[in-house]
Amino acid sequence: MSIYLIKKAKIVNENSTFLGDVLIENEIIKKISESIPAPDNAEIIDANGKTLIPGFIDDQVHFREPGLTHKANIATETRAAIAGGITTFIEMPNTVPQATTQELLENKFKIAAKDSYANYSFMFGGTNDNLEELLKTDPKKVAGIKLFLGSSTGNMLVDNEAVLEKIFSSTKMIISVHCEDEATIKKNTKDYIEKYGDDIPMKYHPIIRSEEACYLSSSKAIELAKKTGARLHIFHLSTEKETHLFRNDIPLEEKQITAEVCIHHLWFSDKDYAEKGTHIKWNPAVKTEEDRQGLWKALLDDRIDVLATDHAPHTLEEKDNVYTKAPSGGPLVQHAVTAILEKVKEGVIPIEKAVEKMSHNPAKLFQIEKRGFIKEGYYADLVLIDTNKSQTVTKENVLYKCGWSPFEGTTFSSTITHTFVNGNLMFNEGEINESIKGKRVTFNR
Repeated sequence: MSIYLIKKAKIVNENSTFLGDVLIENEIIKKISESIPAPDNAEIIDANGKTLIPGFIDDQVHFREPGLTHKANIATETRAAIAGGITTFIEMPNTVPQATTQELLENKFKIAAKDSYANYSFMFGGTNDNLEELLKTDPKKVAGIKLFLGSSTGNMLVDNEAVLEKIFSSTKMIISVHCEDEATIKKNTKDYIEKYGDDIPMKYHPIIRSEEACYLSSSKAIELAKKTGARLHIFHLSTEKETHLFRNDIPLEEKQITAEVCIHHLWFSDKDYAEKGTHIKWNPAVKTEEDRQGLWKALLDDRIDVLATDHAPHTLEEKDNVYTKAPSGGPLVQHAVTAILEKVKEGVIPIEKAVEKMSHNPAKLFQIEKRGFIKEGYYADLVLIDTNKSQTVTKENVLYKCGWSPFEGTTFSSTITHTFVNGNLMFNEGEINESIKGKRVTFNR
């Protein structure tokens, strides 16, 4: 049995910050107190005032396994995740093959059981013709259902409105959606190809994948959720206009319709395309400074409920292509927490609110059992941070299989020093413990 005693940590949990000790025994937080005597055989970690937060629960990643492992795999990306303070992830179904049958979904769980250093769950992918399989999904063992209402890969675009309504009407599980109107984007893309050919300047990406495309799709999904009573979660909001579709006058636990924002939409704006080019090409697109500020405002006033990464790596060879051939997406799990802590230091967001959006709310929203909080009896998924130790992101220190980061050249003011997953010290001052794996998370539904 592993026993750890974290001494003199600045503990951030449930909207408060206090100095205290945390005792970990056999995967679980055994005790939290102002001062805890060291038990026999305990390994003592002197935090000396470092910040201790619950592990980030990332509700949207693409780890590319199976089928796309030249870009990434579960082992490489979870190494980067735990180094970045992400202790639990929910992965998307658009791998090869796509997780659109129960058998293919379970195959992904088997890979994670063998290779994942973080805790894990996966989403089942809906299509126009797999409702029967979708309804077999076990709500206690699977995070939710993922639908692409735009920008899909393979056959995962759900564009049959009758099927869509049937899915919304038939399941009580959380339906998470990517909302961009495909017809609008196709028309815009055609117009710009006629003008520029394949080498469309990147500055037009947020005009092609426009505010109109996002709002049209999001508002239709919300309308359908209200009509059917479905439990809807909209991924990666990118526009200020969309934020007004969501409410903040009731507790998260009572919301039937929730929203997520991703790190890149809070960090970058269209001004950054000139320097970063296709390296910040995402779907939905990074948009204007006004959109960025509007997303922050909605995150702070609780119209937006959770923070995520939408970690979606591609090789540099793939990204360094002309506009129409460069895929959208980028790697983010290693630097998401330190990026948000930079905004804490700048006074944009209080650290308690950041922890709420990264850890508490994903646990509440997905009804994850015994995670997302620093509480006695909960799994010890914990991250210790030195907020006075800076780090600069370079190609040499990124851990992603793809070997690059959109944050290259950025200096963050904070450094993650320790990450615990299920009470095991998995990341310790730059060293990763590869002898232990994470657990499949379960859901209190």
